[in-house]
Amino acid sequence: MGDAIATPPSEPSAHPPPQQQQQQRPPKKKNAAAPAKKEVRILMLHGYTQSGPLFRAKTRALEKLLAKALAPAGLVPALLYPTAPTRLSARDIPGFDAFRRSSGDDQQGEEGGTVEEEEMDAWAWFRHDRAAGRYKLVEEGMVSLAKGISEWKEEGVAEGEEGGGVVDGVLGFSQGGCVAGMLAAALEEGRTTTTTTTTGEEAKEHEGWVRAVREANGGRPLKFAVVYSGFWATPADLGWLYEPKIRTPTLHVLGSLDTVVEESRSQGLVERCEDPLVLTHPGGHYVPVNKEWVMPVAGFIKKCVESAADATKL
Repeated sequence: MGDAIATPPSEPSAHPPPQQQQQQRPPKKKNAAAPAKKEVRILMLHGYTQSGPLFRAKTRALEKLLAKALAPAGLVPALLYPTAPTRLSARDIPGFDAFRRSSGDDQQGEEGGTVEEEEMDAWAWFRHDRAAGRYKLVEEGMVSLAKGISEWKEEGVAEGEEGGGVVDGVLGFSQGGCVAGMLAAALEEGRTTTTTTTTGEEAKEHEGWVRAVREANGGRPLKFAVVYSGFWATPADLGWLYEPKIRTPTLHVLGSLDTVVEESRSQGLVERCEDPLVLTHPGGHYVPVNKEWVMPVAGFIKKCVESAADATKL
């Protein structure tokens, strides 16, 4: 179990293909008298059935509050919202079967196609093969992240960003929260894909994408991971992600009324992180964007970035 952060309760609150990504970076101000600013580059990972643009639309208030809260410390958040590579169909959407049964099988979509056949702006980082007990398309999801990180890094280097344009941290929701934990673990120094619970073939299966994300981020580990309604990856071939525990500082934001991700799944990730912090809001499966719930996140990011900076001076 992680340490709990107590804060007052509050009330809840045309997209590109996966190769495209939305970026949010506050405009730079040229002022010789102003204190030095440091950009904090954060990867924003959407949930199952969402997209990068949709996730940004839902977290716009969080963006603004983070920028305002981090400004006094000279930190400027720059956010990247990639879209996962696997497109979902209507039948992949939770609850679709119930809708079809109640509405009839002859539901027509645009241009005469059925609802099931139409392409939707809904994406996934991986698919859960429950019969096999494995996650499918993990490599595709992680390699797409590596590509996005690499392109963002090149842009940062071209602009002369301090730190070489690498990603400082990750913030993920639901399935994106699971991937945030996976990415944080994979970028840690010394972690290998071989453990007592994985075979040699299973280890080789993940070596390619692990190498890709590490190269993309210049061999740098993340300074922090913020996980909203996340969960741990249960397949045995991914056990190496949590053996040993994730060392990257993590903050887990959970909804006490979440009925989408079971508490045991979220706690499973919490228990597989070293010294995790846990913040519980009185809501369901969403990212709370009210000030009461964003300020602790901003404080966590500030502490992690400053701690990492102090460590480099030793």
